[in-house]
Amino acid sequence: MGNESINWDTLGFDYIKTDLRYLAYWRDGAWQPGVLTEDNKLHIAEGSTALHYGQQCFEGLKAYRAKDGSINLFRPDQNALRMARSCGRLLMPQVPTEMFIDACKQVVKANERFIPPYGKGGALYLRPFVIGVGDNIGVRTAPEFIFSVFCVPVGPYFKGGMKPHNFSISGYDRAAPNGTGAAKVGGNYAASLMPGAEAKQAHFADCIYLDPATHSKIEEVGSANFFGITANNEFVTPKSASVLPGITRLSLMELAQTRLGLTVIEDDVHIDNLDRFVEAGACGTAAVISPIGGIQHNGKLHVFHSETEVGPVTQKLYKELTGIQFGEVEGPAGWVIKV
Repeated sequence: MGNESINWDTLGFDYIKTDLRYLAYWRDGAWQPGVLTEDNKLHIAEGSTALHYGQQCFEGLKAYRAKDGSINLFRPDQNALRMARSCGRLLMPQVPTEMFIDACKQVVKANERFIPPYGKGGALYLRPFVIGVGDNIGVRTAPEFIFSVFCVPVGPYFKGGMKPHNFSISGYDRAAPNGTGAAKVGGNYAASLMPGAEAKQAHFADCIYLDPATHSKIEEVGSANFFGITANNEFVTPKSASVLPGITRLSLMELAQTRLGLTVIEDDVHIDNLDRFVEAGACGTAAVISPIGGIQHNGKLHVFHSETEVGPVTQKLYKELTGIQFGEVEGPAGWVIKV
C-alpha cells in the first residue's frame, strides 16, 4: 500500500503494511546481524515458547515529522532500557541499546514515505518486540529468539482535539503484587481484554485497576499510567512495583517540575481520597494524555475538572510534551534523537 492512498486526515490506529521491517535472530548465544525484509509474516516453530508460555515482550514508540522537515525519535533509549528489563524478567537475551536504536532508525528511514506530514498530528508508530522461538515443548527459556521492529502510520489519538473521558474501577487485577506488572509483556494485556471490554460495554472509555493486594489504591488506567493534579500544584502519580514505568509518565514528571514548577510526588493514590485532585489523566505513547473526566466507583461518578473541558495544567503538559516531540519546543538534552 503506497502512501498516495493514505488519507492523512482520517488515519486512525490500525495496522497498515509498510515497506520494510527489521529482523534479527539470537542463536548460539549471540544476536545475529539484523536485516530489513519485505515479508510481514513470521515463520516460527510450533513449539515456540512465545506461543505456549507467553515468553515475549514488546515496546511502543513514535517517529515524528518535525516542523523543520527532519525526523524525531522521542527518547528511544528509554524504550531500549525498558525492553531490556522486560527481557531480563522473562529470561530472554537483552537487546543492546545501540542495536535497538539502530533498528528503529533503519525502519524509520526505510519507511519514511509513511510518516504523516507535519501539522497533521500523526506519527509513525514503531513496534519492537522479542519472542522466544525454536523447537521446544517444556516450560523453559527458548533455544532461539527473534527481535523485530515494524512500523505503522497512525493519526492523532483524539480527532478534533483532546477531550475528557470517564473510566470505571475494575474488580479484576491487571498483575500480581510481585508479578510482571512492571514488564511490558503480552500476558498483562491478555489479562486486561475482558475487564476493558466490560468497561466499554458499560459506556466507559476503559477501566482503572487498583492495587492487587488491597484494592484501595489506583495503579493503572487501562494500559496507561495515572496522574492527578492537586490544588497545591502537585503532580501525583502512583508508586507501585506492579505499574509499568511509562516513558510518557517519566517525561511528564520531569516537565511538570522543570517547566511548570509543579511538585512531583510518587505516592499511593487512594481511591477513597479523589477529592485531593482538581485534574486527572492517563498518559501513554498512544494518546500522550487522556484527560479523565470522572471515575465511577461504588456506583458513584467522581468528576474532577469537568466531563467536557480539559483542565489548564493537563492542557499545558500536553502542549509542552507534543511541542518537544514535533520539534516546536526545545526539549531537555537527549530527549530527541534525529533519524
